[in-house]
Amino acid sequence: MSPADFAVNFFVALFALIDPIGTVPLFAAATMGVKSKDSRLIAVYIAFFILFFLTFFYFSGLSLLAFFGISLPAFRMAGGIILFLLGLDMVRGDMATSVEGADTTPGEGRAHARKRFERMIVPFAMPLLIGPGAISTVIIYASEAKRFGLIGAAVGVGVIAATALSTMLAFWASPLITRMLGKIGLTIVVRVLGLILCALAVQFVMIGIADSTHDVILRKAAAPYAAH
Repeated sequence: MSPADFAVNFFVALFALIDPIGTVPLFAAATMGVKSKDSRLIAVYIAFFILFFLTFFYFSGLSLLAFFGISLPAFRMAGGIILFLLGLDMVRGDMATSVEGADTTPGEGRAHARKRFERMIVPFAMPLLIGPGAISTVIIYASEAKRFGLIGAAVGVGVIAATALSTMLAFWASPLITRMLGKIGLTIVVRVLGLILCALAVQFVMIGIADSTHDVILRKAAAPYAAH
């Protein structure tokens, strides 16, 4: 696998997990009554939160696993199961369609936007956007990036930044996206991303089994596009 392939795979997995398109209606509901400029500022805060939080786990996640004595194959399989459950919820349409406890108190300005963001950290930013699936995915791909050295570290941070930027742009365009796709279009996007997520989850579990056993799963099946 080349750094370019790694970047594409990492971005697809992270984008499917965070699902900025599918969470546009939730963002619109959570920012109800907020002026457009303040809504855009909240999207910027969320993007920086994603960038900081996931970068932290990208560089410290493997050390945390070592501290707790958890092997990478075990974490791959656990992460794959979590990803599969999340993807299954998306495919079945069981994802939440509203944000409970959204503050609808009118107001404006940077202070109001920051206060609204603080109220949205839970449950919107965590665990809806950044949940166990996203954290485990970042840690798993951090282990894959070690083979590329500093280039892998830079590519990983770039992918996280690109995902955060995509989320911010999607939220900025939430009124346009909602009108263009409509309810049916948004449902289709969420379910397709959920199917991709389920497939990635199964692949994670297969790799974990292949790494922890002998010839139970063929290496070619676990990593079909890896260079031999």
